[in-house]
Amino acid sequence: MTEQTHHDHQNRHTRRVALRTALAGAGVLTAGTLGATSAFGAPALVRRGRPVLTHGVQSGGVTARSALVWTRADRAARMVVEVAGDPSFARARTVRGPLLTPDSDGTGTVHLPGLAPGRELHYRVRAVDLDGRVASEPVTGRFRTAPVAGGDVRLVWSGDVAGQGWGINPDIGGMTAYAAMAAREPDLFLHSGDTVYADGPLAETVTLPDGRVWRNLVTPEKAKVAETLTEYRGQFAYNLLDENVRAFASAVPVSVQWDDHEVVNNWYPGEILDLPQYTEKRVDVLAARAARAFREWHPIGEGAPGRDREGRLYRSFRYGPHIEVFVLDMRSNRDPNTADRTKPGRILGEQQARWLVRELHRSTATWKIIQSDMPVGLTVPDGTDIEGVANGLPGAPAGRESEIAWVLREIARRKVRNTVWLTADVHYTAAHHYSPDRAADGDFDPFWEFVSGPLNAGAFGPNTLDPTFGPEAVFVHAPPVANTSPMDGFQHFGELNVDGESGELRVDLRDGTGASLWSRTLRPERH
Repeated sequence: MTEQTHHDHQNRHTRRVALRTALAGAGVLTAGTLGATSAFGAPALVRRGRPVLTHGVQSGGVTARSALVWTRADRAARMVVEVAGDPSFARARTVRGPLLTPDSDGTGTVHLPGLAPGRELHYRVRAVDLDGRVASEPVTGRFRTAPVAGGDVRLVWSGDVAGQGWGINPDIGGMTAYAAMAAREPDLFLHSGDTVYADGPLAETVTLPDGRVWRNLVTPEKAKVAETLTEYRGQFAYNLLDENVRAFASAVPVSVQWDDHEVVNNWYPGEILDLPQYTEKRVDVLAARAARAFREWHPIGEGAPGRDREGRLYRSFRYGPHIEVFVLDMRSNRDPNTADRTKPGRILGEQQARWLVRELHRSTATWKIIQSDMPVGLTVPDGTDIEGVANGLPGAPAGRESEIAWVLREIARRKVRNTVWLTADVHYTAAHHYSPDRAADGDFDPFWEFVSGPLNAGAFGPNTLDPTFGPEAVFVHAPPVANTSPMDGFQHFGELNVDGESGELRVDLRDGTGASLWSRTLRPERH
């Protein structure tokens, strides 16, 4: 066993021990108390005594030498973070974070620089009142910084949370797929969108076709469609009421992207809604409020170094020598779903498409992981219009396919190797292989796309594959009927394991209990 391998085994053992502690107590407050915290400064939150961290902690943006840590307090306070190499916090370093104020709904993110690579690190967060005399009870978390050489890496991905009327059900233990993901001890979690269902109100009970009753935890913000900034903030606060979600968030760094349900179903810029449940019909207004809440409630906010001044959500980050992740935004720059699908269209927008090609070409990582909020080759309709990339028509690329075809053609021309697309969105799991030999337009290199979801939502599928890019459904696991309840399974997440020595990539498509349904090992093509 090499020194690096021994270190990796020690790290895994540490994570296992800490994980049991996190799942047993993760916590912060009871769900009943947390339910009153979605509106910062509301009467239920104006307490005497110590500040309270209301929704646990999260980490993100983890690289070899830095990370972001997030929390939320129940009143104006200063965020303070200690970081150490062991859970005793001996020789801890203290980082003074931002003020947590009503302007950000009490949330805040701090940047932790100067970390050691390839290390299991522990952090402890407090909120200190503005006169510096009283601090909250601490909430702890952990993450592993990226290795600089060798070292195995494990990541998981999925999406689609609290959709189709299926929220936090305490009768079944809440969102248990998060506990199954935590048990896999991943280094990273890629959340592939539909992080919330802001357009999907929850009822207290739902009767299943066989007479069983699903019971939802419901907050005021989840009882109607979100329109105000407070209501959008309440969507993200809701998921963190679940103890499985909080435990997972404290143990696994997240790379998060949005899709449609963070705003409203199938939205596109400039859309005017014709839905009676909305008093605000302008999607651009709703999207701006949702984007603000999205940034506030995830570790991608003001504390992020080099945050894009234009507020863009697409970005990339390196995690060790073998992995670079490219996070896409297929919402903000798309053309209308009503656009003519036989003419060139856009799903990324020119600036993002050129950025993606440029950064893929520059990357020296073995595997270029494209975190996509929608699948490439599945037909996703919007009534009689098109919601997804694929236009549902045979033949050469057209509509939004034309932009993806340009990306695929350019990265092939520049000899970019070992790209893998990961996505969710369609509420089932599948492995798709795309080949120019089967395609209408064969000017690209073969690639894999892996689909996995939902995490806690209705299960659907499978969708029809569009033949344009020559996809083959190598594996599919989907429910027998639409909107299958999480009680009946068909919840999914995916897992990637990269071998630190060989660079081989093993893919597992797992169900909501963590059982592997299908796996394949991919060997990297050398440059």
